[in-house]
Amino acid sequence: MGKELVFAAMRHQPVPRAPWVPFCGVHAGYLKGYTAKEVLQDKDKLVESLMEVNRAYSPDGQPVVFDLQIEAEILGCNLSWVNDSPPMVSSHPLEMEKKVPCDCMLPGSEDGRLPTILAAMREMKTNIGSTTALYGLITGPFTLASHLRGTSIFLDMYDDPDYVVSLLRYCSLVGKQMAQYYIEAGMDVIAFVDPLVSQISVDHFEEFLTLPYTDLFTDIREKGAFSSFFVCGDATRNIEAMCKCQPDNISIDENIDIFKAKEICDKHNVTIGGNIQLTVTMLHGSQQANMKAVLDILDVCKTTNLIVSPGCDMPYATPPENVIAASYAIHHPDEAREMLIGYDGSLDLSDIHITLPDYSNLKRPFIEIFTLDSASCAACGYMLSMVQSVSTELGDVFDFKEYKFTVKENIKRCVEMKVKNLPSLYLNGKLLYSSIIPNKNELIEAIQEVM
Repeated sequence: MGKELVFAAMRHQPVPRAPWVPFCGVHAGYLKGYTAKEVLQDKDKLVESLMEVNRAYSPDGQPVVFDLQIEAEILGCNLSWVNDSPPMVSSHPLEMEKKVPCDCMLPGSEDGRLPTILAAMREMKTNIGSTTALYGLITGPFTLASHLRGTSIFLDMYDDPDYVVSLLRYCSLVGKQMAQYYIEAGMDVIAFVDPLVSQISVDHFEEFLTLPYTDLFTDIREKGAFSSFFVCGDATRNIEAMCKCQPDNISIDENIDIFKAKEICDKHNVTIGGNIQLTVTMLHGSQQANMKAVLDILDVCKTTNLIVSPGCDMPYATPPENVIAASYAIHHPDEAREMLIGYDGSLDLSDIHITLPDYSNLKRPFIEIFTLDSASCAACGYMLSMVQSVSTELGDVFDFKEYKFTVKENIKRCVEMKVKNLPSLYLNGKLLYSSIIPNKNELIEAIQEVM
């Protein structure tokens, strides 16, 4: 039974095969022809879509909702909605006023979209809860703090660390409250998704996040559920610090070498999950590419202490046949290997031609932001927001452009520019920041230096 495979992996027990947990957020709606907004605001459409995920992809575990703006919306952030990804935070209530909400200001079960989400969780528990491990995803404390405070949170870590500690304490209380609701609604695994963890140093992680996260995972364990620590971007430097917080599982994306990360997780007896490439493989690749991606993970990680999944929330329009192929390789690895004989696994970009700017003869400084997609990746969105904020402060003195990795031409551009990690920021063709949010003052100085 799939659910028991997930539980065994979380308990670090031997399993006959690695469990399969496809992170289908708004992609679930795509399967039934619903927009992201529809599937995230309508309980019946959400459940219908989730049941289609369960039927089509044979998951051992699956999330009910993948939306890192649920708590932020309740706490006063405005959201911008689009049709093909979760909403993005468009305002930060603490941006101009450095304060910490009081402990009484925690999400209530009737606030925001929680009634819809909790009802969907309860229905999914009734429908498939006996066979499929259900995941409740919660915005991690640091990402939630950034939603509330905006990019100022990164300066606060240097200028006012006591404030950051207090704000993170409050955001952890929000997380505990959400976990309580989700566990009561039947969720088996509580995953804290904190993409911005990849944007800070180990020292800052240990200073600000070790205690909150250790407390959160202890609380979840005491409530009888499994815990997962979900990070996006190149969080390689923080994997060991994350393990020391004692989650049952850590989920990583394609920016991280899963074999090296698993060595660290095994040392701390933490299950690792990941990390099929979202765009090159799942969105733009072939069925063979998806089968190969799964087999490559199995080959380097074996089956113990492993959950196979996409690196993060699948792109909305991921071809269903690609996900089915990945699922097939999980369930039938030997047959998949036979099907891949003679396949080299490369993405054909030969018909795409990219002309790079003449960086040595630019009239104005030019910033290029390479992202997964700022509309759906929190770290990418905050990197873009920082550049926009600097542009507002300095005036119209430099140019900037975002290149989203979801576009095939931009994949080719990343290859030409030798971009290794997303998000990354280049100034006049030279790498300035790789998978870390820019320090505003440093970015301003760098721009002024080349003006």
